[in-house]
Amino acid sequence: MRDTKESRLLLVLLIAVAFALITVDIRGGENSPVDGARRAAATVFGPIENGVSGAVDPVGNAVSAVRDSGDRHDRLAALEKENAALKAKLGSDDRTRSRLGQLDRMLKLAGQGQYGIKGAQVIAIGAAQGFSWTITIDAGSNDGIRRDMTVLNGDGLVGRVTTVGPDSATVLLANDPDFTVGTRMEGSDELGFASGQGDRPMRVQLLNGKAEVKKGDRLITFGSQSDKPFVPGVPVGVVSRVDPSGGDLTRTVYVTPYVGFSKLDVVGVVVQAPKKDPRDTVLPPKPKPTPTPTVTVTVTPSADANTAGRSGDGTTGLPDTGTTGGPDAQSTDGQQQ
Repeated sequence: MRDTKESRLLLVLLIAVAFALITVDIRGGENSPVDGARRAAATVFGPIENGVSGAVDPVGNAVSAVRDSGDRHDRLAALEKENAALKAKLGSDDRTRSRLGQLDRMLKLAGQGQYGIKGAQVIAIGAAQGFSWTITIDAGSNDGIRRDMTVLNGDGLVGRVTTVGPDSATVLLANDPDFTVGTRMEGSDELGFASGQGDRPMRVQLLNGKAEVKKGDRLITFGSQSDKPFVPGVPVGVVSRVDPSGGDLTRTVYVTPYVGFSKLDVVGVVVQAPKKDPRDTVLPPKPKPTPTPTVTVTVTPSADANTAGRSGDGTTGLPDTGTTGGPDAQSTDGQQQ
């Protein structure tokens, strides 16, 4: 439409009419004269509005969903982070409790044997310097560690120190094939030499070929001159098998070590030997045998059985066949009299 004087006048007139209708509608309330026209307009334009709304609402919902998904993603990420932190804390607590338990057992063993020890943690395990069974600990010469010192944990003999650095050291484990330690049998004091066999039981050669030994007997370290590389009294293991004695000068037994070499964590290096040989005092208490329950069944003869046993000839418990005469006695020809 061109901007002319007539068009401006028409626009002003339409605006005036619109204001007049609004005023009349407001004052009329529910009886407004334009209510019929409003209902007619709703009837005509309502379906169009619904269609437009149906076309526009999914877009609005999608926008809201994207916005809300961002919020949910942030909340989810925060929850996942918190969950990971809790899991790490729980794992750390479990590991801390495990280490505290290991340290407590080791200190008890050291106290029983009067060993002066330096605690250390295993930081590596594997081949080193040609040895197949070794560990690396986080203690070295700066901590007073020297070559050929005994290494133990809360269970017993772990090995001996072979190489020392300023802040770390290499330990040859007792199950290594190149490892040998002097042993003494609990109670009988039979001496021998134990050698590692990897993941198999240790092999012990007893010096006495006629030594009395059985499964379940326990061994400790015999000790070395000047207490290097081994101090006395450290638990080694339990006899699991005994080879038959063949009249040889020595006798072979196999010993399951107390120490689990594949799960070492906290260990102690003996930096001060005991003033007195602890002998068997460091060994753990012997397990108490579990009693086997027995059931005793008592059979009481019944009155009928006693009566039957007293009838007849008194030996078989069978009723009397009537061989002593009387009214039911039989004659010699088998006929009843």
